[in-house]
Amino acid sequence: MSVKWGLIGASTIARQFMINAIRAQEGGEIAAVMSSNPERAAAYARENGIPAAVSTLDALLKSDIDAVYISTTNELHLEQALAAIAAGKHVLCEKPLALTSADARKMVAAARAAGIVLGTNHHLRNAGAHRAMRDAIASGRIGKPIAARVFHSVYLPENLQGWRITKPEAGGGVVLDITVHDADTLRFVLGDDPVEVSAFTQSAGMAAGGLEDGAMCIWRFKSGLIAQSHEGFTTKFAGTGFEVHGSEGSLIASDVMTQKPDGSVLLRTAKGEEQLSFDREDLYVRSVRRFHVAILGKGQPAAAGEDGIWSLASAEAALQSASSGKAVKIDPKLGSMK
Repeated sequence: MSVKWGLIGASTIARQFMINAIRAQEGGEIAAVMSSNPERAAAYARENGIPAAVSTLDALLKSDIDAVYISTTNELHLEQALAAIAAGKHVLCEKPLALTSADARKMVAAARAAGIVLGTNHHLRNAGAHRAMRDAIASGRIGKPIAARVFHSVYLPENLQGWRITKPEAGGGVVLDITVHDADTLRFVLGDDPVEVSAFTQSAGMAAGGLEDGAMCIWRFKSGLIAQSHEGFTTKFAGTGFEVHGSEGSLIASDVMTQKPDGSVLLRTAKGEEQLSFDREDLYVRSVRRFHVAILGKGQPAAAGEDGIWSLASAEAALQSASSGKAVKIDPKLGSMK
């Protein structure tokens, strides 16, 4: 199957990960890239071997493409996705899907009505480490899951700082950048949904304009499991990790909250310790492959639009909790919190 892609946004993530992931698929082709800056679009196309460069969304959507990948700043996602859906193009959108879960629901509803595949590019659920953890939990290897901890505080590289730490109107801040990922990864690995969150945020010296560059959250899930997550832009020397503790054992994963297929997963039970094996496939290659399969009507994207609603509603609840000083219930059907 041939799938021709248009890139909405001449972004770093597309250059580092998505261009290769698309081209790794049989029939995967990038036909055009759009940037509102014509010079940037032309240079990006030239540097990455993309045949066409355009500076308007209309021009991109009128070109010969089947799907779009959206990696612009967060406040642009809604308008761009709705336009692509109206033009009959399948949409793989970076997280968060929009600035609010209410807007994310508009995207999902429009795609469903048009028969369009809408995916959220939550890359972490494509990691072999996280799928190995999910399988171990589902097969009962740690008994009943009781608690989890996610360590996802990193140092935001200078080339990625920009709007993420200066523009609230663009959806900047660590919660919409990283907490959404952690909420989704917890849902995926645990096979459980968060129902309440208590959160604290901080500005530790990197972010400006009232934005947060650190967050700690306590989550309560439907099953009764409680989880802790730490997200940050400012910790230069911290490692990442993910632990799930059950009645009969623990899963302890190190260096797994990353864009690369790295890390390790240790299973610890009364029988001793066992390093779990897992595939090291590129996370984005798997994401695009699942998306192509969904276009064929033979499956779902790795993370569907509905998953994007869940993670965004969870992030909204965390922000409201941090602002109010109270625990906030999560209900994606209501748009955010109650």
